[in-house]
Amino acid sequence: MAEPITSLSPVELGPGAMIDESVILGYASDRGGPMALSIGAEARLRSGTIIYGGSTAGARLQTGHNVIVREEVQLGDDVSIWSNTVVDYGCVIGDRVKIHSNCYVAQFTELEDDVFMAPGVTIANDLYPGSVDSGKAMAGPLIREGAQIGVNVTLLPYITVGRGAIIGAGAVVTRDIPDGMLAYGSPAVPVRPVPDADYIEARVQPAREVRFSNMG
Repeated sequence: MAEPITSLSPVELGPGAMIDESVILGYASDRGGPMALSIGAEARLRSGTIIYGGSTAGARLQTGHNVIVREEVQLGDDVSIWSNTVVDYGCVIGDRVKIHSNCYVAQFTELEDDVFMAPGVTIANDLYPGSVDSGKAMAGPLIREGAQIGVNVTLLPYITVGRGAIIGAGAVVTRDIPDGMLAYGSPAVPVRPVPDADYIEARVQPAREVRFSNMG
């Protein structure tokens, strides 16, 4: 792969990286602060990716096309961030997190290990936009370990999504969601515990049979 274009910020890149042309590593932030960038082994960074200086990433980071990761972001091992997604500054993202395409992760958001975000998820971090006091206290949500966030979900500031919870497509999450609950709607409401494998199969199997019989 071609060498990435880099700014003047120091970049530490682990062995085995595959980096497309037009990737920018160590982009300089106007906010100042530490500017060194560290990325672990076996990264796969696709064209249009920009990762600012002052961030760290563990091993096997993967990005799609046109991904932006701002400064002061901490990424764990085996993180995937897909095309046209922005991770703003000051976020903490755990191991094996998958962030799909066209997502916005606002400043000071925390995603624990094994979180999944489907395409189009938008995260907010300012309770009262335009208020100086609110701006000083910006904080994104806390998404606990193993939570699954559905397509086009909006997550408001300060809320917590519990461990293993599932947020249904199109939901607007304005309040905390307990561990292990399925929630959906606008505003999102916990509806029932996350279905077990037998329940899921009982619903999915008939739909699968209908679909494939129509294809025949």
